[in-house]
Amino acid sequence: MSQLHFMMITASPEVAVFIEHHGVARIFLDQEVLGKAERQRDLDTHQAAHSLEEISAVAKVLRQAELMVRLNPLNPHSSEEIVAALDCGAQRLMLPMFTSRREVERFLSLVDGRAPVTFLAETPQALVRLPHWLPMLQAGRDEVHIGLNDLSLGMGLNFLFEPMAGRLLDPAAELLTSTGIRWGVGGIARIGQGELPAETVLGEHVRLGSQWVILSRAFHQGASSAQQLLESLDFPAELGRLREAEAHWRQATPGELLANQQQLARSAFRLGSREVDT
Repeated sequence: MSQLHFMMITASPEVAVFIEHHGVARIFLDQEVLGKAERQRDLDTHQAAHSLEEISAVAKVLRQAELMVRLNPLNPHSSEEIVAALDCGAQRLMLPMFTSRREVERFLSLVDGRAPVTFLAETPQALVRLPHWLPMLQAGRDEVHIGLNDLSLGMGLNFLFEPMAGRLLDPAAELLTSTGIRWGVGGIARIGQGELPAETVLGEHVRLGSQWVILSRAFHQGASSAQQLLESLDFPAELGRLREAEAHWRQATPGELLANQQQLARSAFRLGSREVDT
């Protein structure tokens, strides 16, 4: 199986060029605002909408990495939002917060083949109904990303990795892999960081067969230039550490991967219970 592909959020053209040079395969810009602040008001997540000017500026400098733009959930202005993002250079679109096959069908109709789509399965309904809407997607073109922040919120859970801990993603992973739809899940911190160690999370990506992961804010800290980025971390070295940990898990036995999943579960449920206790 090929290596995990990394994507990262940045609106800085200079940072985008730097990170694509060092192996980030997808630059992620975010225009989602509808309902997001209310849903994620207590979470440390990206909530500032990127402008069309920022999308255009990043699009002009990329040479290798794909530019993906997350739009708003379906709304009366979705058609205009799609056109605007594509006109500014978006190469892939992402639909968040959908719940049904009808929404998937509607969004694909609005896009009308002008760009591949990543469907962000981040509601309990989208995850449960995956077998119903997945046949709408085109293998080798469209993708699925499972979003843990809103999925855990929608399930009334206290820690974003609890769905993974409870192995609720296993059936989705098996279905996605068997149908040839490329997919990923959540984000990841730097090795040695995160409430749940990044190396433990990486092992679960390998066990599940995930192909994409978002590099969290720990990898950029909102840097607006390559110099500012390098002042906070050695970015190439940090990606190298991720690759080393990934290589370790790709050589692991099924039993070792399962033991890692069980360790992840113990830690995630303990962190979820801590949130309840406080």
